[in-house]
Amino acid sequence: MDELLAQFLVEARELIAAAGEDLAQLDRAPGDAARLDRAFRAIHTLKGSVAIFDMAPAGAALHAAEDLLGAARGGRRPLDGTAIAAILDCVDQLDRWVDCMARDGRLPPQAAADAERLVALIGGSKAAAVAYPSSDWAARLLAQVGGAPASARVALRYRPDPDCFFRGDDPLAVLAAVPGLISLTAAPVEPWPPLAELQPFLCNLRFEGLSDAPADAVRAALRFVADQVEIEELGGAPAAAPVDAGAVPEASRSFRVDVALLAALANDVGELIVVGNALAHVAAEADTLDRALAARLAAVRTTLDASVARLRASVGAARMTPIGPSLRRLPRLVREAASALGRDLELTMSGEGTEIDKGIADALFEPLLHLLRNAVDHGIEPAAVRLAAGKPARGSLRLAARRAGDSVVVEVADDGAGIDPAALRRAAVARGLLDAEAAARLDDQAAVELIFAPGFSTASAVSEISGRGVGMDAVRAAIERLGGRVEIASSVGQGTVIRLRLPLTAVTTRVLTVQVGDDRYAVAVESIVETASVASERIVNVGTGQAVVLRNRTLPYLSLAELLGKRGGAAAADTRLLVARAGGEPVAFGVDGFGAQLDVMLRPPAGLLAAAPGIAGTSLLGDGSVLVALDIDELVG
Repeated sequence: MDELLAQFLVEARELIAAAGEDLAQLDRAPGDAARLDRAFRAIHTLKGSVAIFDMAPAGAALHAAEDLLGAARGGRRPLDGTAIAAILDCVDQLDRWVDCMARDGRLPPQAAADAERLVALIGGSKAAAVAYPSSDWAARLLAQVGGAPASARVALRYRPDPDCFFRGDDPLAVLAAVPGLISLTAAPVEPWPPLAELQPFLCNLRFEGLSDAPADAVRAALRFVADQVEIEELGGAPAAAPVDAGAVPEASRSFRVDVALLAALANDVGELIVVGNALAHVAAEADTLDRALAARLAAVRTTLDASVARLRASVGAARMTPIGPSLRRLPRLVREAASALGRDLELTMSGEGTEIDKGIADALFEPLLHLLRNAVDHGIEPAAVRLAAGKPARGSLRLAARRAGDSVVVEVADDGAGIDPAALRRAAVARGLLDAEAAARLDDQAAVELIFAPGFSTASAVSEISGRGVGMDAVRAAIERLGGRVEIASSVGQGTVIRLRLPLTAVTTRVLTVQVGDDRYAVAVESIVETASVASERIVNVGTGQAVVLRNRTLPYLSLAELLGKRGGAAAADTRLLVARAGGEPVAFGVDGFGAQLDVMLRPPAGLLAAAPGIAGTSLLGDGSVLVALDIDELVG
């Protein structure tokens, strides 16, 4: 059952996301028959899936939603905005119920009441007139058969007396006398004993069924076994539209793999790279003793490197997944936030098929949720304010993903009030982050990026929707931990675009090697803005620190050797600069030289390095030496 539940949770979430997307599109284009068919099939499949588990309230709500969509497919009822909103509420509630099943293994106590509310909300018509049974057995029966059939009026449960055969009673003959019997199931009351211990003259069966006859007629037929029967009346519901052949998926050549297994495979690839690097070192040593042996070792190493490269590419490809499933809950949470704040807005999503590393996709949910809630809370204006500004009453919120070379770009854009640089300057001064003179020197873009300062906010109070004491600095930190970066563009009165640029894969990391004295270090390419060389005299003292002007912009200057507690190279007329983002701001680091760009498998620092600040990980190079990758933020911070 645990395996079935795990599979159900995955499939249900996919179906919920698909149904939500199709319903949202139907709201904009109610005549889209293909979308209507897909939404109906998703709801129908979900209704059948929940019947396997103790989710009778979910089955009742989905049955009402399916009937309404079926009526729309058959042209018996128009699918207006009110009906779509009601079904979306049902889908959102199912999403919450699935989360409860994943967390607790059961629905919450108020599930039955929520189901009754949804059934009533979905129309109050015959399509929604499904009475929710008060008895657990009747609820389970309806869930097993996928909801009450069109004409069902009575649910019955018959538990024959174990000694009924000795009294001449025939349970099947008793049931055959029940009028209008349309469904019947039989199950053992107690588990069947081994065949040698079976007592064939004891009745160990329980029967449950549905009838379309009036309750009084059913009771009359069972009057001689009334003490062995339970009867519950049901409300009527129209028949659901038949599911067409398109509802049955074709055979697929894919199957699900546990993410932990993929992570283990990636680690194994890293171990193979280490072996390959060690083999190269052995080959170099052998060259001084036996050149023929060294040549054979080099050939073996070349073959191994090619195989490992193919394996690394395959593992990386296996870890790639569409970004859509990781974003499936966002529309529901945005709708809840908009409802709580009284905002009228439309969320559109595109690029859900864009593939990205599974680990990165999973880690994106929280940052994106914060960005979207921020847009609802602080970006999209109330309808009256928008109308006064000449905008449509309904705000627009867009979430889009796309491939851009070796990166994936995810954008959150709104057409709201935008970010006022002047307000940010005033807030920075009021909070003591900058003095008035420094704030005045900031250009508008630099002022807008103040929102990424730790704890910075222009709000007068923490919002329950977007605040929660977590600022945009947390969003930037989360994205940078994934090897990405955050960009922002805003126009007062027009809206804001926040762009997340993320690496395509987390299996390997692209780094630039830099020389610091006699040692080599690595810095992730994603955090590097540029490299440059300037006259050493252009590095000047400013207060207690140093700075350098590069491309008409003053940047803080830090010696990487001093940060690492090492002695740098001899003083030279020119200083090589590595300009990288630290805390979201560009900082110029003095280095002694630049090396090659490499794709490396970074392993977490271990041993003494684990306690050293500013170390992101380590990797073995082809010569057998250890390359230490630096965490620029932590090193500076």
